[in-house]
Amino acid sequence: MAQAAPFPQDRTCPYHPPTGYRPLSARAPLNRVTLYDDSQAWLVTGHAEAQALLTDPRLSADRQNPAFPLTAPRFELSRHVQTALLGVDDPLHNKQRRMLIPTFGVKRVAAMRPRVQRVVDELLDAVEAEGPPVELVSAFALPVPSVVICELLGVPYADHEFFEGASRRLLRSETPEEAEAGRRELTDYLGELVDRKRKTADAGAFPGADSPAPEWPREARETRRDTPEGLLDELIRERLADGSLDRDELVRVALILLVAGHETTANMISLGMFTLLEHPDQLAALRAEPDLTRDAVEELLRFLSIADGLLRVATEDIEVAGQTIRAHEGVVLAASTINRDTAVYADADRLDVRRSARHHLAFGFGIHQCLGQNLARLELDIALRTLLARIPDLRLAVPADAIRMKPGDTIQGLRELPVTWGPR
Repeated sequence: MAQAAPFPQDRTCPYHPPTGYRPLSARAPLNRVTLYDDSQAWLVTGHAEAQALLTDPRLSADRQNPAFPLTAPRFELSRHVQTALLGVDDPLHNKQRRMLIPTFGVKRVAAMRPRVQRVVDELLDAVEAEGPPVELVSAFALPVPSVVICELLGVPYADHEFFEGASRRLLRSETPEEAEAGRRELTDYLGELVDRKRKTADAGAFPGADSPAPEWPREARETRRDTPEGLLDELIRERLADGSLDRDELVRVALILLVAGHETTANMISLGMFTLLEHPDQLAALRAEPDLTRDAVEELLRFLSIADGLLRVATEDIEVAGQTIRAHEGVVLAASTINRDTAVYADADRLDVRRSARHHLAFGFGIHQCLGQNLARLELDIALRTLLARIPDLRLAVPADAIRMKPGDTIQGLRELPVTWGPR
């Protein structure tokens, strides 16, 4: 095949798609691209085409499929491991999703608002006590979702430095071996935690468990601080006990929830704040009308599209936009460009916190649409709203072009965000 544009590409601006994608989207909603291993895949940049494909059962999310497209070397060793939720098809995907929906539904997440607000307030108390300048990623953007997802799952937040580091290795390592080491560390950690919770609940060895729970010391079984109650405990009591879920599958589900539950939202909080600081007119509108924040969150999700590369593989031939995606061909859906489709969004490259952007595809679409989107929206709303209210004169502490970005082959965001406030 003829040489095609490479995917992924790095952004030259933290909040705009890579410039190399623009000629492709202007040419057609589907184009051929070349991946890191010189294989080719279809890149989808059209909003309507993306919606159609993401609801087409002939596109598979099965990452163990040998034809599934990989976008970085780190993922080479992941083919032998089943990825819960994101990397499986129905009926297994439906089974896993249905058992989690009650926890992530609108009403249950809305009931979490007071607790998320307290987490945000406590972190901002510490930020203000430290005084300017502050590095906002480590001091605020990352701890907010980390604390929340730990409490939701029942994972000890005291272990956050460990699992955040392992998550970084899994998502950003340059080699397959480093990424696999991160995955294994998380798997072993969560497996031990599940075993401890089983023992704490005096559950014994449940049907479907691959190994009996270890003999933890009595003090470990009795210390609530070490094993806080959460979703994992519910799944152990309700699913592991009746054999409808085995230990390994529970660990895989826990891993994807823990990693996705803190990594993506942390990037959105920090990059969202940076983007607002770089758009002073939009920042002023939010400060004047705090109730705009919920619409602003949707616009920032559309505008930033940090999960820029939804991956699928065709199981049958699919006709779309005058092209034929052949069976066993890879498909990459470029969210950053899909969400800038001018057929859907007027003046799509402009940030507008008053825009109605709820139909963006930042959370995906179809059966694999992000399970945690309600929680992410809540965290973003509270974090941005409170930060702007508590520190109204927040500003960058360094020139914008001095802030380091993450590369294009991972979740998009900032490596750090130095900010300051007070007298200039």
